[in-house]
Amino acid sequence: MQVSVETTSGLERRITVGIPANVVDDEVQKRLQKAAKTVKINGFRKGKVPIKVVKQRFGEGVRQEVLGDAINRSFYDAVQKESLRPAGAPHIEPKTMEEGADVEYVATFEIYPTIELADMSEVSIVKYEAEIEEADIDTMIETLRKSQADWTAKEGAAEDGDRLKISYVGTKGGEAFDGGSAEGQLLVLGSKSMIPGFEDGLIGASKGENKALELTFPNEYQVEDLRGADAVFDVKVDEVEQQNLPDLDTTFFEKFGVHDGDAEKFRSEVKNNMEREKRKALRNKLKEQVMDALVTAHEIDLPKALIDSEVKVLRDQAVQQYGAIADKIDVNALLPDEMFADQAKKRTALGLIVSEIVKSESLSADKDKVREIIEEAASTYESPQEVIEYYYANEQLLSNAEAAALEEQVVDSLLAKVSLTEKRVSYEEAVKPLQPERSE
Repeated sequence: MQVSVETTSGLERRITVGIPANVVDDEVQKRLQKAAKTVKINGFRKGKVPIKVVKQRFGEGVRQEVLGDAINRSFYDAVQKESLRPAGAPHIEPKTMEEGADVEYVATFEIYPTIELADMSEVSIVKYEAEIEEADIDTMIETLRKSQADWTAKEGAAEDGDRLKISYVGTKGGEAFDGGSAEGQLLVLGSKSMIPGFEDGLIGASKGENKALELTFPNEYQVEDLRGADAVFDVKVDEVEQQNLPDLDTTFFEKFGVHDGDAEKFRSEVKNNMEREKRKALRNKLKEQVMDALVTAHEIDLPKALIDSEVKVLRDQAVQQYGAIADKIDVNALLPDEMFADQAKKRTALGLIVSEIVKSESLSADKDKVREIIEEAASTYESPQEVIEYYYANEQLLSNAEAAALEEQVVDSLLAKVSLTEKRVSYEEAVKPLQPERSE
């Protein structure tokens, strides 16, 4: 087998591979002879079909199979010989495929980049710390009560916390704009689900009342044409409802998995769940900072094949949100590649960097860390031990846990190298996602 390698650009490589004619032709002949013993052709007894007839009937198909196998095998041997690591499937361009002649083809593909790990000792990471106060537990319990509340019609003026059923039309410069109208929309006053001033303008309104709200869209509003724009919303209040919170009794406790328990036990369970969420959130904050720092510290040529693969994964995840209508929409038009490009590039870069760290530090999934991750996942179920056993019996789930453990070990390894600064925050801030820094 003859191999020549050419660097076309960046990570792209083009190899020309030559396979001696006899390698392919001999294998074709061998397969035809084997087929002659089993094929059935009218006019011939089984096993007595002349090889010439078998070749006429099946020769082209057999040759294509042999060529495919030979190309796959020779490509693998070629990249091994040249110490190349393909990042994705090659594009095969046949050159010579005729019977009796040496086979030649050109394979074009990308390779994995060479990564030199950066010095992370100058990187600063904030380690957030938080304590759960009694007031935080009170707030959480109120949130849980509100999640189980019902609503009843109310006479008189609407107050903060009331729910309104409204219909409205928004206009800009006297013209209605897309997304500025609704019929029968439910709105809880104080939820901050509308632009500033909208909910405040409806406090004091009664059923059947009409309100004209003159408002200005925020400069950072998601719709570009409406950023900073003045608008008027003509709102009709169809209903005013007040919230009725459930009592803290056994019926309420049972809805959250606390059986045969009193208020004290329920409060303890709420705190345990909050502690778990806090630990997870604080760890995610650390991890996110570390991963962002890794991407910033490394400039890498990224194989397009890997980016395209990540785009597909992200798109598939997005499509799942559309449920039953997913098959009826034009996914590529609604969710173009550009929508996922930045995230796909970041994920691709992180995957390559983390893999290099694992390799350079000879890391392998720590069994205790794997167990910890599985137990953490199982702790949210009523029968944790059954879930743990299921994880260890399921190869895919166990593999996912091992991958998560390995990633956690990479984070721990990097945390030992960077500069850590502790910052104490409230529980509320602790469980919020990190906010991107705004440039001045």
